[in-house]
Amino acid sequence: MEEIGFGGSCHWCTEAIFLSLRGVVEVRQGWIAASDAPSIFSEAVIVCFDPELIPLEMLITVHLHTHSATSSHSMRSKYRSAVYCHSAAQQALALAIIHGLQQDFEESIITEVLEFSAFKLNQSEYLNYYYSDPEKPFCRNIVNPKLLQLLKDFAAHVDPDKLRHLRSSQTKG
Repeated sequence: MEEIGFGGSCHWCTEAIFLSLRGVVEVRQGWIAASDAPSIFSEAVIVCFDPELIPLEMLITVHLHTHSATSSHSMRSKYRSAVYCHSAAQQALALAIIHGLQQDFEESIITEVLEFSAFKLNQSEYLNYYYSDPEKPFCRNIVNPKLLQLLKDFAAHVDPDKLRHLRSSQTKG
């Protein structure tokens, strides 16, 4: 198993996206600090994955396509667009992957590749936020559209059991 961190959007959304993928074993949701600013934490997740089932390239591709990877909006300090790496080799690979994915975007990708420094887990009542009750208004209005996009763009990598409820609503609508 390998671990990597992702930030860029609300951690409830990011957690739901990565929990929906085959090969992802665990997602820890909270705040991550990078070694360049170890006292500044941004909303993010740590993804534990099996690289034989889902390669790092696919995780980064999903990440860039499911948040505003080219937008330098006013909430970037809270939602730092980043890949938090646990080794120099992982950093080099992430940089190469992002460079190769630039062709998918009209504007420059702003997602940073950073050295992981520290993690703070969210309070237990907010963990597994989407899957604990997908009918919450935030889940229906904010998370569901992102998961529908995930199904549309990355269906081959989605765990078939995770988003069954959305697939059935797609065929009805």
